[in-house]
Amino acid sequence: MHNPYDDPAVASLYDVFNPWAPCDDFYLGLVMDAPAALDAGCGTGLLLRTARRRGHTGRLVGLDPAVAMLEVARSHTRDVDWACGDLSTHTREGGFDLVTMTGHAFQELLTDTAALDALTAMRTALNPGGLVAFETRNPGARAWERWTPDHPRAATLPDGRPLTLTHDARPLTPEGLVTFTSTAADADGRELSATVSTLRFVTAPHLDTLLAAAGLRVTHRYGDWDRTPLTPASPEVITLARPA
Repeated sequence: MHNPYDDPAVASLYDVFNPWAPCDDFYLGLVMDAPAALDAGCGTGLLLRTARRRGHTGRLVGLDPAVAMLEVARSHTRDVDWACGDLSTHTREGGFDLVTMTGHAFQELLTDTAALDALTAMRTALNPGGLVAFETRNPGARAWERWTPDHPRAATLPDGRPLTLTHDARPLTPEGLVTFTSTAADADGRELSATVSTLRFVTAPHLDTLLAAAGLRVTHRYGDWDRTPLTPASPEVITLARPA
């Protein structure tokens, strides 16, 4: 399957449209408290390279299937173990006190089988007492309804040039899937990159069923990055879990 993030044009713009945000502050605190951390679906590695820069002295491993994204990560620092692949190819028994899956990467797991395999691999990678942390958008907030061309996102390149990112989403399918196009353009409307992606929206009760099947128990559940409780309208379903 084609990975849109393997496009160097997409990878080069990823941090421009996804700068440091409250979600990163949330995960950074967890990483800094973990002697050994694995970020599955690390992308350009912003979280782990920030942790290293802020004084993390332990083991940091960033795992991603997109070579282009990892090339961006390595261009910033080689003081993190960047590995190309996914949890099915790189997970070993134990070794990590924390396994994260950030940036809504969990939503790229489009079936129960894929999600269960990933959660099981995350549990397997943990040391005794370790922690799994990840998030998925809450279906109740219906975020995809705002992924339309009339809701563009603005950003600025390091040299000051303005950019826009627009989405165009198709309706939610009965399986909870949303397919959408994302187009980045400069101020003159010149297209810089274009991708087609599909994400899965999973309810919290169904997610809990998958977690239990993977041998994980929820220790904390939040609806936003300020650690407020999950409600039907919360934007996120943020999960911290440990082996059952």
